Amino acid sequence: MLKAAVIGLGDISKIHLAAIQANPDVELTAVCDIDSAHRSMFPNVNFYNDYEALIAEEMLDCVHICLPHYLHYPATKACVEKGINVFLEKPVALNNKEGYSLVQLEEHEHVKICVCLQNRYNKTFEVLNDMIKNGNYGPILGIKGLVTWNRPKAYYDAKPWRGRMDYAGGGVMINQSIHTLDIMQLLGGEIESIRGSIDQLLDYGIEVEDTASAHIQFSNGATGLFFATITNERNSSVELQVTFKDEKFTIKDSMLTRADDEDKKIELVTDDKLPGTKFYYGASHAKLINRFYRCIAANSDEYTHVKDALMSMKMIDAIRQSSEEKRRVRMEELKDEQRENWSSNVQFEK
Repeated sequence: MLKAAVIGLGDISKIHLAAIQANPDVELTAVCDIDSAHRSMFPNVNFYNDYEALIAEEMLDCVHICLPHYLHYPATKACVEKGINVFLEKPVALNNKEGYSLVQLEEHEHVKICVCLQNRYNKTFEVLNDMIKNGNYGPILGIKGLVTWNRPKAYYDAKPWRGRMDYAGGGVMINQSIHTLDIMQLLGGEIESIRGSIDQLLDYGIEVEDTASAHIQFSNGATGLFFATITNERNSSVELQVTFKDEKFTIKDSMLTRADDEDKKIELVTDDKLPGTKFYYGASHAKLINRFYRCIAANSDEYTHVKDALMSMKMIDAIRQSSEEKRRVRMEELKDEQRENWSSNVQFEK
């Protein structure tokens, strides 16, 4: 029986807790949150207010980190130094530079870090990705990713860290649409350059962007259109569309469709849904979590590593830099900066 703990008991932790408790091979032994009001919800589980105390006192196989973004790196580092595997909620870090520091943590022997980019395991994406790899429709011409959601000012007032750059690392890109950026780069392949723009269309008095757009040039000649905002009247379905010369495939409303010659939609596959959760969560959190526990038990590496999650962070950095400098940013510019900033002085406890 593998022993697990969850650090951070905010909204997303409910998905992690449900997956752990439904897995017959995993036991939830401890949870941690600075708010002691959560204690009553876990009568049979050890409760902590300090994650360092938790990892020092508990014998654990895996810790789920569901903390604000600025705590992802230090909490992961603390777990790794204790030899504990980590299931890390997105984003991997505050920015690409910090993400590379997390890659170094993966070098620690016998410790695994899985990043929660669960949309990679949606049925719609898996089927579409296989179709692209098969090459039956020729080369991709374009990829479109749209995220039009709503976040009221109360969302930031309730948890002010969400609106601060030093705590959140950004707004709509890193928080609401990082999954879309991740899927776009997985489907499109290597990115050559990005021209992007970020803005604040709402008068919330926050530091982070509420709207972002980008034109992406892939190395294979395909182009990408990315648009994300939290200024919509409501949360609409994420839309991802891939076009070929004679075919068009769209993921929307948790369904993959193909457009025929008359632009009539033909349903190909529908994602599983998790009852009682937000519609955009889907059911792939549990799929990925269970997969990671199997990897821990079998000492397998078939999970989403930190290095696998870095491209979406590079894309965010490139869009932000492009917006600030009002020019197209080549991804090789970021690569040079990454190598320069990738120090080799991370120390581990013996």
